[in-house]
Amino acid sequence: MTYDTYFVVGIVILILAVLAAIGAIRRGKAPRISSILLLIGGGLVVVAISAKPNAYSISTIPQVFESVLNHFMSYLGT
Repeated sequence: MTYDTYFVVGIVILILAVLAAIGAIRRGKAPRISSILLLIGGGLVVVAISAKPNAYSISTIPQVFESVLNHFMSYLGT
């Protein structure tokens, strides 16, 4: 479950990196924060994929997100 969490958090951070890059480019500034987010998110995804090489594919991403969100919600007690 830990590597699934790394994978999901990494994907979310990568999405934020893309949004930060678009915002920085539209403002005419250097995308510094987005490059840091890209390194962090990419690192988390690489760690998860290297630990479980055949566990993640395009078709299993929704299932992984669902399992991580269900685990998080059960941790919160709802």
